[in-house]
Amino acid sequence: MLSIEAQLFELRLAAERERLTIVQEFVEARTAKIPGRPIFDDVISRIERGEAQGILAWHPDRLARNSVDGGRIVYLVDTGRLQSLKFPTFWFENTPQGKFMLNIAFAQSKHFSDNLSENVKRGMRQKCRRGEWPDRAPLGYLNDKIGRKVVADPLKAALVRRMFEEFAKGSHTIESLKRLTRSWGLTGRSGKPLVTFMVHKILTDSFYYGLMKWAGECFRGNHEPIVSKELFDRVQQLLKRRMKPHQVRKHLFPFLGLAKCANCGCSITAQRQKGHSYYHCTKKRGHCGEPYVREEELSRQISDAIESVALPTESFEKMIAEWAKEREASRHQMVDLKQKAADELANTQGKLDRLLDAHLNGVVNTSEYLAKKEFLLNRKFEIDGKLTQLNRSTISWLEPLKEFLEAAHQAGQSATRENLEAQKDFFRRIGLNPVLKSRKLSYSYHLPWSILAD
Repeated sequence: MLSIEAQLFELRLAAERERLTIVQEFVEARTAKIPGRPIFDDVISRIERGEAQGILAWHPDRLARNSVDGGRIVYLVDTGRLQSLKFPTFWFENTPQGKFMLNIAFAQSKHFSDNLSENVKRGMRQKCRRGEWPDRAPLGYLNDKIGRKVVADPLKAALVRRMFEEFAKGSHTIESLKRLTRSWGLTGRSGKPLVTFMVHKILTDSFYYGLMKWAGECFRGNHEPIVSKELFDRVQQLLKRRMKPHQVRKHLFPFLGLAKCANCGCSITAQRQKGHSYYHCTKKRGHCGEPYVREEELSRQISDAIESVALPTESFEKMIAEWAKEREASRHQMVDLKQKAADELANTQGKLDRLLDAHLNGVVNTSEYLAKKEFLLNRKFEIDGKLTQLNRSTISWLEPLKEFLEAAHQAGQSATRENLEAQKDFFRRIGLNPVLKSRKLSYSYHLPWSILAD
């Protein structure tokens, strides 16, 4: 295809040979595949007003490669408003035979454009099947033009991973995370700080754990994941909670949502009076005689509850020693777990292969195929995560016990009244169904905390 400059040069030579008077030259930047081009519409309007009687173009496909614009040209010829069409590469006369050939030229142009589009889409899908990303790499990755693959950005990949890790802590909103990324100096491709939309887009993009989504279908990418599937899922759960509407409060009340009213079962709300925070029943079910309780008193009761399950240092050291012995004795059990995960991975891959065969044979329709394929691919990522965790530590099933012992040992620190949010979070780990009655916080213990409480 000649450049626009070369086309204009050839058209001017053709006008000189044909002794045509050029009223005005038009250069359309938009593709002729889709109707609604402003410059083309302007040309048609001026011809309808009688400002010109003909069009000189390089080829009919420069005028239209869609049925709507092609039909407008043919209709203007039929009505006599467009008396002449000239092309250096195509012959046309305003006769029934000439209009027939013009229609064929427009149809051929549309057919070529449709085939080209389909070939490009097919090539894109094939790249995805090979695990190659066919588009511009997301933030945190770079397009390697030499190797024709996506590679991790040595500067930004770690910051994108840090975004997921920070949000997974549960202490950030999208807005606060956006401000945090600005303090890190993380910017988009334009060099500007990330906006709210970009932060949310990054946190919800499965590409970062290896699952590519293209044209409504899922593919397993061969690029290096920035985050694990487990971390990505934790972030998605937090995002769902953040999306729930909430009431903006003038004062922060850390113990809201912690307990119910023992008398009527309503939620406990709070209010600020004379420099102190008071918690009381919402009374949404009618009159309730439960009295107010000050935040300082509620904090003291929560602190006492936490201290009651604190594990002394001497006991903690003995239990950790026993834990270490059990850890050593349990190493051989991990071999069976790894083999089981490997077998499940092979079984899932077999299901994917059979699903594809069923789809190709027409047994499974496209929508069912795409949904089941996404489910099985995500299952593969989950199994891969298990294998990775098992390879890193042969005693992963003992880790919750160690975390429990450490949490019990550190309970005394969590009981401090300086950090009320920390108090509330730790109490939720040990207290079950807490209720307020006569300014007293009552609850039962979560297992295994009841072992220490007894």
